[in-house]
Amino acid sequence: MGKGRTEAFSDGVFSIAITLLILEIKVPPVAGQSNRELAWALFSLWPSFFAFVGSFATILVLWINHHGLFTLAEHATPQFLFANGFLLLFIIFLPFPTALLARHLTEPGGNTAAVVYCGTYVLTNISYHLLLTAATSTQSICKDVTPRLTRRIRRAYWFGTLIYISATITAWFHAVAGVLICSLLWILWTRLSYCDKAEQK
Repeated sequence: MGKGRTEAFSDGVFSIAITLLILEIKVPPVAGQSNRELAWALFSLWPSFFAFVGSFATILVLWINHHGLFTLAEHATPQFLFANGFLLLFIIFLPFPTALLARHLTEPGGNTAAVVYCGTYVLTNISYHLLLTAATSTQSICKDVTPRLTRRIRRAYWFGTLIYISATITAWFHAVAGVLICSLLWILWTRLSYCDKAEQK
């Protein structure tokens, strides 16, 4: 099966998930506020803005890497389709832990909210492992993809898994620190290449 329809469908899911994030940020409900009161009400929304920016950037990077994975596959096998669907399950779920984090980060249950948030990225990262395995199977992989390239991508994914697990454990003791560790992985995912630079030269 050609992969074009699968990629188009996936793009739609990513766009829905990234749009739903803004629904958590609500305009302060009290009418007739003074400038100072409104400014303070807006400032008190910082957990929502913090969670929104973090999740927006993360979903954007996940989408870019999703496209990178699709360049490795020539055909969409049943294994590939199911692995991609499993990944999309967590992508569309991400607005929920984002809303949970925004609502409870400064509350007594903030650690639990941060654990759920970071733990969701652990599961999302595992789904990328499965999609990588499906994309690089003998029935699906493009002929010009080298074993060296797949090993490099897989190493990056395993490193990300360990960091996400560390962030989840850290979040149980310090919520903000755990979330920040998750955010630092943007550096890895933005620099991860899905082409063999040596081959290009």
